[in-house]
Amino acid sequence: MEEQQKMNSLSTNRQSLFTLLKRLGPLIGLAFVFGLFAVLRPTNFPTPDNMQLMMLQTAVVGTAALGMTMVIISGGIDLSVGSVIALSTVVISLLLNYGFPPLVAAVGGVAAGALCGSIIGVLITRLKLTPFIATLGMWGALRGAAKGLANEQVIVAPSSWLNGLLNTLSSDQQWMLLPPGVWLMVILALFVGGLLRYTQRGRHIFAVGSNEQTARLCGVPVERTKLIVYMLGSGFAALAGVLQFSYLTVGDPTTAAGMELDIIAAVVIGGASLAGGEGTVLGSLVGALIMTVVANGSTKMEWPNWVQEIVTGGIIIVAVALDRLRHRKVE
Repeated sequence: MEEQQKMNSLSTNRQSLFTLLKRLGPLIGLAFVFGLFAVLRPTNFPTPDNMQLMMLQTAVVGTAALGMTMVIISGGIDLSVGSVIALSTVVISLLLNYGFPPLVAAVGGVAAGALCGSIIGVLITRLKLTPFIATLGMWGALRGAAKGLANEQVIVAPSSWLNGLLNTLSSDQQWMLLPPGVWLMVILALFVGGLLRYTQRGRHIFAVGSNEQTARLCGVPVERTKLIVYMLGSGFAALAGVLQFSYLTVGDPTTAAGMELDIIAAVVIGGASLAGGEGTVLGSLVGALIMTVVANGSTKMEWPNWVQEIVTGGIIIVAVALDRLRHRKVE
């Protein structure tokens, strides 16, 4: 009897340790990567200016990753977010050229993204297309729509306060600590974290991703939840498009090509499961930071792009392998 209790206690301790490592894994990975480059390049990597630059470089992917977190937790995937970002920059530029105020232009860009998400949601819930196929089709369609609206050229927009969202802070702006675009990402992260943790809608998202059939039997409105998730996912991608516009200062229908892979990778590196039902906002932001640190550190090391791509790919493979191992242990 005592031996059985000891075994149960040991199993419980192992499970607690495993859960702790699971939660802290992304942060440990970030600390390791940052520390490695800080040792290799102590003069130009761990500096305040470079850290501010890395935060700016993280803002676009990090903001879009907030929406992707909800999508992946629900058991889905969205390959169209890069195209949504490009479409958002084009819509913002067009509205500014038509004389609309910057805030209205930004809201218009976000609304365009949310509309795209609602179309994806309808394709998945009504036509019963798999998320991979539906969003792959929208990836091409939205990229084409962006090029068509822009007449296949970059759209130069009038200067406005939108252009300053991702500027580095000047000497009289140091009180802000972080650029406005980074603060926007932080505020949005708090919103998504609160939504997932404290609301019924957040519990529904986790339930659908964990087991859709069980969630349906428990009375969860599965189709409505999926529709809302994809609208929010594309809406956050469009908000990332607002930041991308700030960085580019133009509407570019070719921008963010391939960024959907960076966004998905950030969420997976942050501990979300592609099987659904798992993921955190903090983990996704840490995952986005890890990718930024790797890219920035590789540049400081003067490594060629192919080395950076190999390192990033290796990190993604390790993250997915750990996710599969974790699920195998649970089974």
